[in-house]
Amino acid sequence: MDRRSIIKNAGIAGVLAAGIAPAVHAQAAIRWRLASSFPKALDTIFGGAVTFAERVKAMSGGKFEISVHAAGELMPAFGVVDGVQQGSVEMAHTAPYYFFGKDECFALGCAIPFGLNSRQMTAWMLEGNGMKLMREFYAKYNIINFLGGNTGAQMGGWYRKEIKSVKDIKGLKMRIGGFAGKVLERVGGVPQNIPGGEIYTALEKGTIDSAEWVGPYDDQKLGFNKVAPFYYYPGWWEGGPELDFFINDKAFNALSAENKAIVQAAAAEAHVTMQAKYDGLNPNALKQLVGAGTKLRPFPQDVMAAAFKEALGLYEELNAKNENWKKIYADYSKFRADQNLWFRFTEATFDRFMQAQKL
Repeated sequence: MDRRSIIKNAGIAGVLAAGIAPAVHAQAAIRWRLASSFPKALDTIFGGAVTFAERVKAMSGGKFEISVHAAGELMPAFGVVDGVQQGSVEMAHTAPYYFFGKDECFALGCAIPFGLNSRQMTAWMLEGNGMKLMREFYAKYNIINFLGGNTGAQMGGWYRKEIKSVKDIKGLKMRIGGFAGKVLERVGGVPQNIPGGEIYTALEKGTIDSAEWVGPYDDQKLGFNKVAPFYYYPGWWEGGPELDFFINDKAFNALSAENKAIVQAAAAEAHVTMQAKYDGLNPNALKQLVGAGTKLRPFPQDVMAAAFKEALGLYEELNAKNENWKKIYADYSKFRADQNLWFRFTEATFDRFMQAQKL
């Protein structure tokens, strides 16, 4: 008699007596590894992956565990895409624009100079065509992406010398993240792509003249104010940089429907929590930095204008030579225009009024 006949005829009591356990109750534990592009010291950006892993474990009742590894533990900060693509790790947490050298489209999944702000980026991904278009692109790398946080608009970085005009950018060696270096280069700067954990040493030794990371809370932790006195704003290259969870497609597709839903829900929580942390922590950190002698400065208008012109010029060039870019950027730029029109009448006007009040 086969197994099905035994179960049908004997009933559950007979099955248990015969020592045959129904397979439907057995669910193997899942153990994944996540490679981060960030150092452990940054509880904000590295913490996004920690939040994600904690929620996955809690929602699965401990049956789905993900160990989170800081940059350099399993692989270099900029090696995580290769790691996920090849299946060396099941997933990574990173800033997609780090990998623009593989294809400029990686930057569109994170931030481009004079691009979307954080709310607009989330809207493009979830309510526009962003997620669909980026997943089609990432599929070439065996990757499925989920939103993994946003810092909000960033600061413009730390400088050893004052920037009085666009002329002061000429020859400036600057650590600048990802795709923005292409625009800096067109304005006369010399971009350097350095992982977060190595920036302080490079700035201290004078290997670079300036550096940007995120904003006051992280920058204070990393100690940049100790080696560069001038702090500029805004980070025109990062109006709303999105972090992503990159998951190997085979690993994700092997999950049950329940665990796929858990991954999606945990990513959504991590995404919202990261910016909440930055928005909550940055104001006081900026007050402390200025109180300790940091010289806060806006970028001169000619710097902003030159960078804007060069950014648009770069995008036109990429439209002509990168079909992936042309397809995605056409949708991105239309969404940006519609969003900026809407925000002009609502968020921007409200914010300008409130910021002028002495509350």
